[in-house]
Amino acid sequence: MNILLIGEYSRLHNSLKEGLQKLGHHVVILGFNDGFKDFPVDFKLEKKWNEGWLKKIKVGIYKLTNFDVTSYLIYQQFLKNKSQFTGFDVVQLINENSFYCEPYFEKKILNFLFQNNKKAFLLSCGDDYLNVKYNFENPEIKSVVQPYLMGKIRRKNFLGVLKFRKKSFEKLHDFIYKNIAGVIASDMDYHLPLIDNPKYLGLIPNPINVEKIVFQPLIISNKIVLFLGINKESYYKKGSDYFEKALEIIEAKYPEKVSIIITRSIPYNQYIKLYDEAHILLDQVYAFDQGYNALEAMAKGKVVFTGAEKEFEKYYNLTEKVAVNALPDVAYLVNQLSFLIENPKEIVAIGKRARTFVEKEHDYVRIAEKYLKVWKAI
Repeated sequence: MNILLIGEYSRLHNSLKEGLQKLGHHVVILGFNDGFKDFPVDFKLEKKWNEGWLKKIKVGIYKLTNFDVTSYLIYQQFLKNKSQFTGFDVVQLINENSFYCEPYFEKKILNFLFQNNKKAFLLSCGDDYLNVKYNFENPEIKSVVQPYLMGKIRRKNFLGVLKFRKKSFEKLHDFIYKNIAGVIASDMDYHLPLIDNPKYLGLIPNPINVEKIVFQPLIISNKIVLFLGINKESYYKKGSDYFEKALEIIEAKYPEKVSIIITRSIPYNQYIKLYDEAHILLDQVYAFDQGYNALEAMAKGKVVFTGAEKEFEKYYNLTEKVAVNALPDVAYLVNQLSFLIENPKEIVAIGKRARTFVEKEHDYVRIAEKYLKVWKAI
């Protein structure tokens, strides 16, 4: 098959591409590099007029005319290479706003793709109209909406989520759903809002290239190393504030037993190297299931504090921990960390089970086969 993957988050489409290529398919990725993470794409798009004095001019123009210069420039970049994005058997969008454009230009790009390729599919693996709607309607459940409603995140720093509550993005959502063959969820957090949706094709777990990730059996001969990688843009969305407070308590409680590493917004490759020596990785607190960062750490054999709710355990028929379910509760996090520090054999055991779980449920070739099965069925 000839496959066009639109957009990149957390290496999802790159891993899927590798799996599909191993099965003999031709795959092209069009999109951005996902900021500082700098993931590779075949056709790169750039957000222009997005910083410095040009951004100030852009904001002024938008306030006066409602015209977004950055969206227009992204559209122009697409048009220059539009002949490269036709004739594909499958086009898959990573999001309802894959091109980061205002709905007017987003629709123009999508309309071209829908009209010039055979079938289109949508991934739900981040914020979108239905996911955001579900989270605001159910504020008691774990989601990134919780810290916003608590006042931890300023409105201007939450616009990437709030935009999906606008009427214009609801219309964009409707336009996409009318033109796609179906929507696929990448984990439980995106599965739950889609249950009973007529366009929903089911959950296909995140693909992980386990061949590229070496399993490192955890050996505890000296201090237990705890790692927290902070992305400044998602500090409160990930619950990093709870992790930092918990680590302060743990450091004071076990000064001779632990070593703590904290990084802030560093490139993906550098980030991976720094956490290699860790035994325990603190990922996020507002999730039901694991995202990419957690899964790659689990594949290495780390003990990861992340989403591992009962719904996740039930879905995968788990009877033993493969990760530690994190909650936005400092005392709870301290208790969970304390137990592991005082019972290092459990760290080793969870690390082994984590790798086995990723190999079984997230292997990139098996996941690519699942995508192919769904794509071909419609």
